[in-house]
Amino acid sequence: MSTRIAFLKGHGTENDFVIVPDPENAVDLPAAAVAALCDRRAGIGGDGLLHVVRSAAHPEAAAMAGEAEWFMDYRNGDGSVAEMCGNGVRVFARYLQHAGLVTEGDLAVATRGGVKRVHLAKDGDVTVGMGRARLPEGEVTVVVGERSWPARNVNMGNPHAVAFVADLAHAGDLFAPPPVSPASAYPQGVNVEFVVDRGPRHVALRVHERGSGETRSCGTGACAVAVAAARRDGADPAVTGLPATYVVDVPGGRLVITESPDGEIEMTGPAVIVATGEIDSEWLETVAR
Repeated sequence: MSTRIAFLKGHGTENDFVIVPDPENAVDLPAAAVAALCDRRAGIGGDGLLHVVRSAAHPEAAAMAGEAEWFMDYRNGDGSVAEMCGNGVRVFARYLQHAGLVTEGDLAVATRGGVKRVHLAKDGDVTVGMGRARLPEGEVTVVVGERSWPARNVNMGNPHAVAFVADLAHAGDLFAPPPVSPASAYPQGVNVEFVVDRGPRHVALRVHERGSGETRSCGTGACAVAVAAARRDGADPAVTGLPATYVVDVPGGRLVITESPDGEIEMTGPAVIVATGEIDSEWLETVAR
């Protein structure tokens, strides 16, 4: 007789996730099982999976348990492990609130990219402290068909290549990862953002997320884009001494990104839980083989 595993479905600016609550880290989620759950035709469907585990119960997060009770064990839609997901953190926090595990206000979430500070606002938006960006040296180029662009290499705990383009349609279909050179700049793959200007400190993007394809939104990508735009615009907060705030439109909505003079970045946007259900464990075991 099969048992059932609880799940929820949520999204942040239409970057959607399967959520598997598993406080004691008892559910086995190999890559094949995650990919099957995220399959939009044969599974539940999602850009990624949020495995909700107490930090103390997970070997990768135990050292962070003193700072953050909960660990976001994040997986890409293809089952691969990722360091961080900005929209995922917001949805993760919303789940904790939905489950009655936290209330409005401040909390900490452990991730492979470190402990992230989160604020659940009364108006429903969620703000995440995304840490500081790293800007690796070296030129990077993104190619789509016969077009190519110089790109800014930005690391938000995960790697990004940010290209400013004249038209978002120039990004192509984004089914496959856009070629980025040199390959040595991103030995473990890269998220690629194509960006156009919409107005003063207002940009829009399309993104190919490593391991997921084109998604409706990417939180770390929006942060990387804001950082790259601030450097391009001469608005680097470390130089001006003033915060730089950018509105970043993604296909699934809008995010607001602020970088402070000390380099800390905050991202604010919505997070929604849309459904709850149960996974048949026999099916999960079958697809995991």
